[in-house]
Amino acid sequence: MGGGKIGMQSLVVVGPAEKLAKLREQAEQQGEIRIIEELDGNTEEWMRIIRKQEETLTMLLHSKREYETMLNSTHDAIIGVNQEGIITLFNKAAERLIGIDAVQVLGTRAENSIDNTRLHIVLETGQPELNQEQILPNGTRIITNRVPVRSETGEIWGAVAIFRDMTDVMTLVEEISDLKELKSMLQAIIHCSDEAISVVDADGIGLLINPAYTRLTGLAPEDVIGKPANVDIFDQESMHMRVLQTQKPVRRKPMKVGPKRKDVIVNITPVMVDGHLRGSVGVIHDVTELKVLGEELEKARQMIRTLEAKYTFEEIVGKSEPMHIAIEQAKTAALTPATVLLRGESGTGKELFAHAIHNESERKYNQFIRVNCAAIPESLLESELFGYEAGAFTGALRGGKRGLFEEASGGTIFLDEIGDLPNTMQVKLLRVLQERELVRVGGTKAIPVDVRIIAATHVNLESAIRNGSFREDLYYRLNVVPIHIPPLRQRREDIHSLVGFLLKKFNAEYGRNVEEIDARTLTILQAYHWPGNVRELENVIGRAMINMHYNETIILPSHLPSLSQQAKTSAELTQETQANAEGTLKEAMDEAEKSFIIKSLAACKGNRTQTAKQLGISLRNLYYKLEKYCMAELEEES
Repeated sequence: MGGGKIGMQSLVVVGPAEKLAKLREQAEQQGEIRIIEELDGNTEEWMRIIRKQEETLTMLLHSKREYETMLNSTHDAIIGVNQEGIITLFNKAAERLIGIDAVQVLGTRAENSIDNTRLHIVLETGQPELNQEQILPNGTRIITNRVPVRSETGEIWGAVAIFRDMTDVMTLVEEISDLKELKSMLQAIIHCSDEAISVVDADGIGLLINPAYTRLTGLAPEDVIGKPANVDIFDQESMHMRVLQTQKPVRRKPMKVGPKRKDVIVNITPVMVDGHLRGSVGVIHDVTELKVLGEELEKARQMIRTLEAKYTFEEIVGKSEPMHIAIEQAKTAALTPATVLLRGESGTGKELFAHAIHNESERKYNQFIRVNCAAIPESLLESELFGYEAGAFTGALRGGKRGLFEEASGGTIFLDEIGDLPNTMQVKLLRVLQERELVRVGGTKAIPVDVRIIAATHVNLESAIRNGSFREDLYYRLNVVPIHIPPLRQRREDIHSLVGFLLKKFNAEYGRNVEEIDARTLTILQAYHWPGNVRELENVIGRAMINMHYNETIILPSHLPSLSQQAKTSAELTQETQANAEGTLKEAMDEAEKSFIIKSLAACKGNRTQTAKQLGISLRNLYYKLEKYCMAELEEES
């Protein structure tokens, strides 16, 4: 066996001349194997040696191919020269970056074949050149390392240059820079957070806490970081360890942490990276702070209820049987999303019931919108209820306007005096009830609305349907849960309680100190017919207190204002009822209403505006009743 320079293998070959010639030709084609000696000998011995040499040659060729495959598979470009500066290695990456095929340069001197190479200088000096930037002839910027290759004895056998495109390096640098910046930002966020945060690794060892954690628990970083996750827990299981074991988050777990055993609520979440558990993150809330926030929230909710829906069922005064039935029906209706129709005379408290139903429902924290259908002019009613698009009419806002139904979406809309709604508006309201959507004035797009409707009327809707002033289909849509609120004359036993409530109210408003009502005064009030119902009673008590001296504490009969109808005793009322027992109840009620309106007009000297105010109804409603009872021709005095 003989030795050779870098990359050169020598073989001793024996055998017949023709066999040796074939092997020599094959070896010379490989370029790195040479035949150094030929021997004659015994033919069998020759054949054994030849087979052994063929096996060796095959192994060497296989190793060479593996070596070349590995070099060509690497992303880095590699150029190697031997002791004479001849290029012996030029991999695929070098071909790609330099733009030269390996067959063009292998076997040539590096300084002649490759521009700006310094491998021959490294061979001469024996000094490596590390992390050198260079621009190739094709404009590619590279970073390269050139190092000499030495034998075991220190002799220089060649040199190797390893280089790569600077674009890859810069991308890697930018990624590292981005990661550092992201890490710094995340640390800043965690440290600035008012929420207490703790982080542990996959073994449950503390990695990070923020200042809020220290403020809450009283534990400094040195007490937690590098320590087991249960270092801050007393007499309880560590939620960090549970999450690490189960790989499932823990939510709203009450615990005690820190030396002072602070009551807290913890949320722990596992940290998964590419499907592997890397640790867990805990966010800790101070229970004391949560209680304060809860109290503030409840105060805010109460304030919202005060601003929007002011009354509850507890504020409805009345223990009589008719009133008890109405309240129970309203409470039941409040628990459903069904449409409610409140029926009763003016002044009975229909709006009070609407407020209470809203405040008892699931929508109590959302909007409560009140609409008096009789108070809004018909020309404006549609745009007020359903809104309008930009340019829908002269004077329309540039961006359009949301209507009251849209404003009430998610909450409740109270449509008072629904019986006075114009026929055209009844059709549009029916669409909202059926489809739960509306179309703005001047628009074409249907807008969905989620709103609970409570309607109220003193009008006899059944009669209105018969005379064509109210749509039957709308009536059935509204009359899902009808609730009749009794007039005050049907619950006279509630008058005493109502007077007590009104005394407290007016004492606060007027700065008075009226304590009670005289028994004779109460008898007069209970004997009165009360066409204006509770609203009229409120008016009477308020005026009575104004008529009192500041040092008086009991309402006497002399304090009462003149009632428009002479108070009657129970016996007189019974006789009157029996005398008028002929005809239907409807006719009797109509006759009584007509008579009372005539008296009110006379008392107001024919002034219809004043009459409507005294009756507690809208002017429009008064005109409707005058037409109904054929009294429209009565002249009005100025």
